[in-house]
Amino acid sequence: MAKPKYYLTTAIAYASGKPHIGNTYEIVLADAVCRFKRMQGYDVYFQTGTDEHGEKIQLKAKEAGKTPQQFVDDVSAEIKRIWDVMDTTYDCFARTTDPVHMKKVQRIFEKLYEQGDIYKGEYEGMYCTPCESFFTESQLVDGKCPDCGREVHPAKEEAYFFKMQKYAPKLMEYIESHPKFIWPESRKNEMVNNFLKPGLQDLCVSRTSFDWGIPVSFDKKHVVYVWLDALTNYITFPGYDPDGAHGDLYKKYWPADVHLIGKDILRFHTIYWPIFLMALGEPLPEQVFGHPWLIMSDGKMSKSKGNVLYADELAEKFGVDAVRYFVLHEMPFASDGVISYDLIIERINADLANILGNLVSRTVSMVDKYFDGVIRAPGKTEPVDEDLKAVCLAAPAKAAAAMDEMRVADAIDEVFAVLRRANKYIDETQPWVLGKPDGDHDRLATVLYNLCESIRFAAVLIAPFLPKTAEKMLAQISADKKDFDSLSAFGGITPDSRVGEKEILFARIDAEKMKAEIEAQQKAEAETKEPENVITIDDFAKVSLSAAEVTACERLEKSRKLLKLQVESKTGARQIVSGIAKWYAPEDLVGRKVLIVDNLKPAKLCGELSEGMILAGDNKNGDIKVIFADDLDTGAEVH
Repeated sequence: MAKPKYYLTTAIAYASGKPHIGNTYEIVLADAVCRFKRMQGYDVYFQTGTDEHGEKIQLKAKEAGKTPQQFVDDVSAEIKRIWDVMDTTYDCFARTTDPVHMKKVQRIFEKLYEQGDIYKGEYEGMYCTPCESFFTESQLVDGKCPDCGREVHPAKEEAYFFKMQKYAPKLMEYIESHPKFIWPESRKNEMVNNFLKPGLQDLCVSRTSFDWGIPVSFDKKHVVYVWLDALTNYITFPGYDPDGAHGDLYKKYWPADVHLIGKDILRFHTIYWPIFLMALGEPLPEQVFGHPWLIMSDGKMSKSKGNVLYADELAEKFGVDAVRYFVLHEMPFASDGVISYDLIIERINADLANILGNLVSRTVSMVDKYFDGVIRAPGKTEPVDEDLKAVCLAAPAKAAAAMDEMRVADAIDEVFAVLRRANKYIDETQPWVLGKPDGDHDRLATVLYNLCESIRFAAVLIAPFLPKTAEKMLAQISADKKDFDSLSAFGGITPDSRVGEKEILFARIDAEKMKAEIEAQQKAEAETKEPENVITIDDFAKVSLSAAEVTACERLEKSRKLLKLQVESKTGARQIVSGIAKWYAPEDLVGRKVLIVDNLKPAKLCGELSEGMILAGDNKNGDIKVIFADDLDTGAEVH
């Protein structure tokens, strides 16, 4: 009999920099879900990866002195390394610079254009570079991006658009008839009330202001906008073919069972993505789960605040499974979770060291002490045994039900209910009394067997969340029945087997000592860390600055923000295109001397050659002020 299939994806991580622990939470959550499904007997396909195109990446690559491809190669490798550090078991690591994906995206764009869903037009609106999204004035929040809260700027360019409203009624009908398509329910209400009911605008699906993207095959000055490129990874990598010759993986696993994403990109996955699929004639995913954020106790993580935590650094301090446990257990179902060093230490000591580690250590030690390491067959029983067994036997179904609802923290609580009940059982049965020379050794054999069996139940159930810890727990009690189905009955440990070598699973952390070490490390790093974007004198020497006289100036018809200037510099006449039209009229500049970078590599802006850069400064109110140098001779060098 074939196993039931289960296809889960994470959002693909944007390859702009190293992911922090909040970003990493998603892959750990996805891994826990997939491990649990495999344990239940599902045929799982788990896909993650990196989103590698867009203006933000092109700009960051330039800042780093790399080509965009070199930049994303390095960042993608770092993201993959961290996913591996966190012991995640993905089946496919997708990269949107993959040539096969790029070719399929081009064909998808062609197909949507050919059937009339995409048309050519012009876009004018407020643009957020980090989110790579356009917004109308009414969509802004306090004049800033509604998604990330950053500054936006006016932008106008030729673009291709997707007819969103054409499919909006069909999508609304689908959402109403599939109540768990958007989950949790609060996320569904947000999407329906804030976006669908007010009416969808046509979506910009190409850009011309940068070129780091997948070229539109029939109009090469356009690149496919990041969301049409990125979202289609969920089908292109398993083998979707726009012309119908789908691969075996696609036929087997699509539609996806769950798209696991952060709540900040819910709109793209629950409105744009299903509409794209409807236009392509493909079935929609079963569910889009918008998980909450993991934030610092002093607010959202940001490099500017200096409060960013990274998964690999936390794992080095506390261990991979301890970090996995914290992020999985401390994240509420629908509201944001909080992380700090204090909270991590507290949770490790209270749960992992005291409850889990102490139970395993005490049990193995008692089997060693009283029965020379042999787990004897149960002998005399008492009513208290039945209560322990009942808690163990109920835990698998309760944990599975919680996982079906994506309530991962609740599933972990069911495992700890077994551990807590086993610890209480030790107090109730007092094996140290039973183990005395004149004690009841038959009863002791039952108690210790039941404790080992309880540990087996807990280890099997906790394996999706703490995989390495589960292996160590099972090894210490020499359990040979380790599958989920074996938890249907109590008594899976073979009598007369020997316990394994005792190992401390989680040592208690001296909180004050650990925090002092962390503070000292942070202080040392701050003292030795170079400020960002520091250059050497040799770097500065490469930049040639000089005074140049503006001999002519005019506006560019193709752009509202660009001026075309003719200047006389130390190397003769040259042309410079500058984005200062909002602040200066051509007559304000003619006859004036300005400072220019005169060894800048020439570039084309709106089809005009620009052979340098004019120096200007930003005022707090957003105004741009050109740095004039009327007292300098034409061609004078600036040192």
